[in-house]
Amino acid sequence: MKNKKTKLNPVRNSTSRGATERKISNGINAIRYTLYAILAGCLLAIAAGCESTNAKISLAEQIQTLRREKRDLARQIEKSKLENKDLKKQIRVLSDLPPGVKPENLYRLQRIKITKYTDFYDKDKDGRKEKLIVYIQPLDEDGDIIKAVGAVDVRLQDPNKDQAPLGQWHVEPNQLKKLWFAGFISTNYKLTFDVADKIEGLKSASGGLTVKVTFTDYLTGKVFNEEKLIRIVDKKQ
Repeated sequence: MKNKKTKLNPVRNSTSRGATERKISNGINAIRYTLYAILAGCLLAIAAGCESTNAKISLAEQIQTLRREKRDLARQIEKSKLENKDLKKQIRVLSDLPPGVKPENLYRLQRIKITKYTDFYDKDKDGRKEKLIVYIQPLDEDGDIIKAVGAVDVRLQDPNKDQAPLGQWHVEPNQLKKLWFAGFISTNYKLTFDVADKIEGLKSASGGLTVKVTFTDYLTGKVFNEEKLIRIVDKKQ
């Protein structure tokens, strides 16, 4: 008996192979589309992150600008308050002048000068500059030194920091007249202040400290302002 050979159906095999190829192709396309979707999502997330970062940077810049404007306005308000206070002093002084006395008949104080000898001093020779000595010269219209009667306000500040003064002092006219010093080298008011408790502030001053002087002339009521930067040479004090 002869064995019958089984014949394969080429059509069926071809069809089966084509279906398999289509399934593989469809699977590859699905994976490709999935990768495209993931890539697109990543790009959108990155773009959103960049926009968010830019928005944060812009907001930070706006906040910084507003803070600067706030500080500037605070300084202007403080300056206006000081000017208003000076005007009130001037009005009060002028109103207290004796009858018949005119300010223009008095000496004319034109400005004040803080001399070069104004500095920090080590008076007890212990290696620490615990005294601030301020030398003030009132000058008339000819530049001559005159013993003007008035009150003095002194402030010590760090010009690099926006903060309250390191020290501030007020000298009344009856105290000031006792501080007049006429020497061989110079003639001036000599004001001495204790800054021993401010030594740490002196150490931290990088570029120096500013001495601001306000002189209220009690004969004319005028207010004069002057300031001087004192360099901190010895930072180990």
